Amino acid sequence: MPTFSAYDGTKIAYHVFGEGPPGVPPVVCLPGGPQDSVYLGDLGGLSAHRQLVMLDLRGTGGSAMPADLASCRCDRLVEDVEALREHLGLDRMDVLAHSGGANLAALYVGRHPGRVGKLALIAPSVRAVGIAITGELRLEAARLRQGEPWFPAAFAALEAIVAGRATDDAWQAVAAFSYGRWDEAAQAHHAAEDEQMNSEVVAAFGAEGAFDPDATRTALARFAPPVLLLAGEVDPGAPPRAVAEFAGLFPNAELVVQSGAGHFPWLDHADRFVATTAEFLGQTPARRL
Repeated sequence: MPTFSAYDGTKIAYHVFGEGPPGVPPVVCLPGGPQDSVYLGDLGGLSAHRQLVMLDLRGTGGSAMPADLASCRCDRLVEDVEALREHLGLDRMDVLAHSGGANLAALYVGRHPGRVGKLALIAPSVRAVGIAITGELRLEAARLRQGEPWFPAAFAALEAIVAGRATDDAWQAVAAFSYGRWDEAAQAHHAAEDEQMNSEVVAAFGAEGAFDPDATRTALARFAPPVLLLAGEVDPGAPPRAVAEFAGLFPNAELVVQSGAGHFPWLDHADRFVATTAEFLGQTPARRL
């Protein structure tokens, strides 16, 4: 597992999947959570089309816990991404971010816009740009699953969460909504989550001061390169209407809603996900330092 040193000496790990076409640089992938990037796998086989570099954010996966936990705040992680770019010897890179990683990607674009070629945001969180996701919007996405045998209990739990009556049991009950198929593979994927996350790192990521939505919106409005935003049709975590609003902040963005997908669309229908993302990413000529 390769590593590099961040600005403060913290050892940061990353994982490489695939080889990619000759002369084509890797796609840097930012996980959500913050969570061990292992949950991304190779994004359903995307590594057959482009080499993928999966970053373990500090305090997760193979990366070290920093001496200063506050350095795990999202805006401060931007310089870890920049250090990775320099470590890889890339003048410019394509970036793919999932869920909470989209916040980090948005902040990186705001600070280093000339370093990003193409940007793919998958089931993105919208915290960094200040988009409000109402409870009704989440319930609307969840109602699309009403034919599932587990729906009544899960929907009741989601209603309780939306109403401010969240419990640990309720959060466990709504997990099925994050997947297009609540099968054994999805259940195993979800069960591994607790071991892949550190609650202190998660809290630090979104701590006060992490986000300045107005400034980020202004920066994204000036970002001209191509952007893909991919939403899962049935995902209450990143409902398509909220992702569409996010897409509207960019001057050159495409919105794709993957049919039947939840929050992890590469698990729900790998071929469909890979076809969409591989076509968007294409084969970008290498630009190395």
